[in-house]
Amino acid sequence: MGRITLQGVAKSFGDVEVIPPLNLEIEDGEFVVFVGPSGCGKSTLLRLIAGLEDVTGGDIEIDGRNVSTVPPAKRGLAMVFQSYALYPHMSVRKNIAFPMRMAKMDQAEQDKRVAHAANILNLTDYLDRRPGQLSGGQRQRVAIGRAIVREPAAFLFDEPLSNLDAALRHGMRVEIGELHKSLATTMIYVTHDQIEAMTMADKIVVLRAGHIEQVGSPLELYRTPRNLFVAGFIGSPTMNLFEGPEAARHGAHTIGVRPEHLMPSATGSDGSWRGRVGLSEHLGSDTFLHVHDTGLAETITVRAGGEIDLRHGDTVYLTPEADKIHRFDAQGLRLA
Repeated sequence: MGRITLQGVAKSFGDVEVIPPLNLEIEDGEFVVFVGPSGCGKSTLLRLIAGLEDVTGGDIEIDGRNVSTVPPAKRGLAMVFQSYALYPHMSVRKNIAFPMRMAKMDQAEQDKRVAHAANILNLTDYLDRRPGQLSGGQRQRVAIGRAIVREPAAFLFDEPLSNLDAALRHGMRVEIGELHKSLATTMIYVTHDQIEAMTMADKIVVLRAGHIEQVGSPLELYRTPRNLFVAGFIGSPTMNLFEGPEAARHGAHTIGVRPEHLMPSATGSDGSWRGRVGLSEHLGSDTFLHVHDTGLAETITVRAGGEIDLRHGDTVYLTPEADKIHRFDAQGLRLA
């Protein structure tokens, strides 16, 4: 079991309140991602759940048990940090087994759990190597294996892929996602990368300045962002936002259109926005056009097909999909 409930949880450092009182339900077996810009409180919130920071107010419950004052080692959680924190003089086998040795677990049970974790993480052939003989991705898997053998109620990941290059990050995203499916254990994952959040999460918690801006599935946040902050944060490239007469035509203070919901054309049509193509980013299957001189915004980003025949300096006409226009009021809140 791994149901985690936060009730009025708050954290202050002296007179500085970094997390105002908040409530959050994390269901057993969910993969929940805390996402937001640097300094939004996501790592602090994870550390509060882990017990590495003391709460200033409120309660944290794990499977109905109040653990707000319980030491980290007795909460039944396992944490994987950004730093691998492996012992360089120990083999992979001994690194994975370390928490069990500290708990004086029976050696046969230790061997069984190490073998099981190694099999899940494709580390069986590396058990007798030392961390210095492994790649970054393999070292991170060893750190995850050390957490698996503890058989925790939940795994806590604090930006575990930040030290990896782009190719390894993609591969590890897939591996952690597969691991979650195979273990069916609650996982809480902290990242500032919304692509990681969108591709891995069952539920995303968007944070800003310690406040929860929105909680929902990746598609819920993508399709119906609650406010301008979430609209601008979720999605890559980010949503195009417009104010002024164009927004007023739609009965809003601000409207938003995602790059993939703008249809580019070399010829004009009724309702199209005219502009000039600037930089074109050709990525094979997709092309990102940066369009200027529309009178709506300094730059509008358009996601088009990879073989679109538009070049720097060409005139382009953009037509938004009518049912994909997002409307927001003067306070930045979503309009129905």
